[in-house]
Amino acid sequence: MERLIRLREDGVRGWLRAGSTQKRSTRRWQTWSLWLLFLSAGLLAQTLHAAVPVKQADAVCAECHAEIFQKYLNTPMANASGLAMDHLIPGNFISATSGTKYRVHAEDGTAWLDYDDPQTPPAKGRMKLDYFLGSGHLGITYLYTLDKYLLESPVAYYASANGYDMKPGFGGLREMPPAIPMEANCLRCHMSGVRHSDVGSVNHYSQEPFLYGGITCESCHGDTKAHVLSAGKAAVINPAKLDADRRDSICMSCHLEGDVSVEKEGRSPVDFKPGESISRYLSYFVYASAGATARGVSEVEQFNTSMCKRASGSKMSCTNCHDPHYTPPAAERAVFYRAKCLACHNQPAFVREHHPENQDCTSCHMPRSRAENIPHVAWTDHRILRQPMMNLADANPIHSDTLMPIFSPSTTQRDTALAYYAAAMEGHSGDRERAYAMLTAAHQSDPDDVEVMRSLGIFAGMSGDSQLAGSLFRNVLKLSPTDQTAASDLAVFEAKTGDLQCALTLLQPAFNRNQDSLGLATNLAAVECLLGDGEAARSTIETALKFNPGSRELTNRLQQTSSCVATHTK
Repeated sequence: MERLIRLREDGVRGWLRAGSTQKRSTRRWQTWSLWLLFLSAGLLAQTLHAAVPVKQADAVCAECHAEIFQKYLNTPMANASGLAMDHLIPGNFISATSGTKYRVHAEDGTAWLDYDDPQTPPAKGRMKLDYFLGSGHLGITYLYTLDKYLLESPVAYYASANGYDMKPGFGGLREMPPAIPMEANCLRCHMSGVRHSDVGSVNHYSQEPFLYGGITCESCHGDTKAHVLSAGKAAVINPAKLDADRRDSICMSCHLEGDVSVEKEGRSPVDFKPGESISRYLSYFVYASAGATARGVSEVEQFNTSMCKRASGSKMSCTNCHDPHYTPPAAERAVFYRAKCLACHNQPAFVREHHPENQDCTSCHMPRSRAENIPHVAWTDHRILRQPMMNLADANPIHSDTLMPIFSPSTTQRDTALAYYAAAMEGHSGDRERAYAMLTAAHQSDPDDVEVMRSLGIFAGMSGDSQLAGSLFRNVLKLSPTDQTAASDLAVFEAKTGDLQCALTLLQPAFNRNQDSLGLATNLAAVECLLGDGEAARSTIETALKFNPGSRELTNRLQQTSSCVATHTK
């Protein structure tokens, strides 16, 4: 049985620092054989704790929908993830800033990432790569597991560069990056049957993080049990027959990002199912501006600004141009998409006279440009511009500091407050004051909203109001006892007031659930050292070093544990 599987952002920032972190079958025997096959895939996956690939997970669908199934196997969605050895691209890369050497290669049938960081002391070792993520159309990243923590390789392969480079955001580091956790929220658009991480952990999974590699039929068509049992008489979800909101939600759940997205209170997009509205789970926001974004995963918002979509309204969707079950090969792509265009732009004179020398409509009207937030990646412009030169109008767009919701009819003031908070934490300092005021109002409206409380507590701590921050974090922990950020930040405040034992009580269980966290490790080791327990501090740092072998902060603190001396505590 093949095994298949993803990243998270650390919620803690370091040494005593606060940080928030189908043809119908009519024979009864055939119906039951299909059902048994359907059961076997799921039961085997759960019994063996192994995720199975699309070609196995959807084998039951292939019994009746063989042609669609065979075409689908060649699409990027079907190949969005799998075993590392199934899509291993050997290569070498040296970071220009840290000097760390990386090598992706196979050895005795196993995929490996070797690393050699020349720092003092040097960090040299290897990671066994378990899974790949990405179809390869734009790039590929690899995932590895360590003590059931799911982590992402610090280097990724970029198709346009035909080689490796650092993951986005890590190119400027002067040492090997810390552990890059893989969250369920990131897995959900590349794998199927994604599970939540263990309670209180960002990326620790007692079971397999997901059941199926790639995007299965059920990811878009919903639960197929009744359909299979009834030999096709019970219908599955057909996106084309849903209302526009629920139809488009299936695509938007993965192909819409926005400048900021906010989870609805008490909900996670991991739980989204076809046939629902994604707005029940997420509110999306973009900055109002004169130009459309070139951000990766911005096709949906670009498409909705196009004249094609505006003129057609809800009748037009992604599937008017894209066949989810089929991706045309490069040699046929121009003809395939030209046919889509001519389905509407079919006036005989236009078809005959409009640039007959160039059959590739997209080369002019949907050019590719660099994504703003992902290096080496070119993104197709889905604005479907009438005139290519219209691109010049976006050379100097008028940027706004106003966030506006898109495709989110149920957006609340609470969602907007959290959107401005997220933007402020990402570097939009101008949003901080507005976010603080809006979070305060949201907290007064709903004093038990954990996300609002945590965010407001972080702002209060950053503003120097430790008393308010501490009160908010304590309330968060009453409602959510395993909240990592609240525990870590409250521990920092307690340590600063001298209550090291309280800080230890908060940090120890949080670290036990998140041993790959560099921030939790340094904070915990610092408190243990101040309590005079050098042995415990050393154990904490050595545990974290397994996940963060290139951390100079950890290696420096390891050397200091021999001189730990107890200080006065409450």
